[in-house]
Amino acid sequence: MSFDRAELEEMKERWLAANIEAEKAGDWKPLAEFYTEDATYGWNYGPKKDFMAVGRDEIRDIALGQEMEGLEGWTYPYQAWVIDEKTGDMIGLWKQVYEATREDGSHYALDGIQGSWFKYAGNFQFSWQRDFFDYGNVSALFLELMVDKKMSDSMLKRVEKSAPGNLPGWYDYGTAPVKFW
Repeated sequence: MSFDRAELEEMKERWLAANIEAEKAGDWKPLAEFYTEDATYGWNYGPKKDFMAVGRDEIRDIALGQEMEGLEGWTYPYQAWVIDEKTGDMIGLWKQVYEATREDGSHYALDGIQGSWFKYAGNFQFSWQRDFFDYGNVSALFLELMVDKKMSDSMLKRVEKSAPGNLPGWYDYGTAPVKFW
C-alpha cells in the first residue's frame, strides 16, 4: 500500500506539533490519539528487557503514561526524518534533552542516536512505533544526573519504581507479545 507524500508530511507536522505540546504540559498521554486502536509501541531496555504496549489504551496508559512519568522538563527535538511513501515507513531521529544544565552551561542530553520508526496506517494514525536509543548512554546519563543531584523528585521516583524491571509492559528479552520488527 502506498501513501500520498503530502499526507505523510502533514502527519509528520501534526506529530511534531503534538509532541511540543506534550513536552510543555509534561503529559504525553494525548499522543495516544495518533495510533490505531490495535497499534503496538515498543523499545528495548538493554540486554534483558523489552517494552511493548499493545493497543491504544496500553499505549496511552503505559507507554505514554507510566514510562514517561518523571520525564517532565525533558524535550525530544526531532533532528531529521526519512519518509517512504511506498511503504508508509517514517523514521524520526530525535535527541533527548533535559532542562537542567551542567556547571559548564551545557544541557544534560542523551548521547548517541535516538529515534522512532513508525508505520503509517492512514487516517493520520500509526499502526506501530519502535523506538531506538543507546541504553548504555541512557544509564550513564541518569547516573551522572544522580551524582550531580540534578534529578527531579519525580524522576528519582521513576527510577526507584522501575529498578526491579518488572513493570507492566516490560518483558524478558524476546518474549514480548508482538514481534519487534
